[in-house]
Amino acid sequence: MKVVVLSGSPHKNGTTAKLVDSFIKGAKEAGHEVVRFDTAFMNIHPCIACNKCQETDGSACVFDDDMVKIGDELATSDCIVYATPVYYYGICAQLKTVIDRYYGIEQKIRRGQKTFFITAMSDDKKTEAINASYLAFVDWLEWNDAGILNAMECSVPEDLDKTDYVEQAYKMGLSI
Repeated sequence: MKVVVLSGSPHKNGTTAKLVDSFIKGAKEAGHEVVRFDTAFMNIHPCIACNKCQETDGSACVFDDDMVKIGDELATSDCIVYATPVYYYGICAQLKTVIDRYYGIEQKIRRGQKTFFITAMSDDKKTEAINASYLAFVDWLEWNDAGILNAMECSVPEDLDKTDYVEQAYKMGLSI
């Protein structure tokens, strides 16, 4: 099975990255191919709603950027993992930019994939909004949510050491 991981964290060694690494370890141990994109370090322009993509099959975005690579991988994926730090109860901008660009490729990527959602946040409550946002676009794209991990009260990677979130992420990866 091909797994595409989209991580939005701007911290290469941060809390979200540690959870993603653990998920990937589990997925690879289960025998899956994993393709990872760290969207915060990629050239991805925000959608400007010009509708150029709607005039074609979704391959004619006015921006020739890294979203082309992501779209190609999503189109052949069996599983998609979203990982984001939580800022003001929402998906971080670095990942949301990718999701917004689905507008031009949704027919290409709508294939009934399995999805997972991993968040890291300093708060210990208020996961409803971010989880609802994720579940809404998963439903719209006719994908299948396979699990959500909200790592609460984890501002820095060391906070994870006091929890079992890293193990939970690993087991999610194994479960694919």
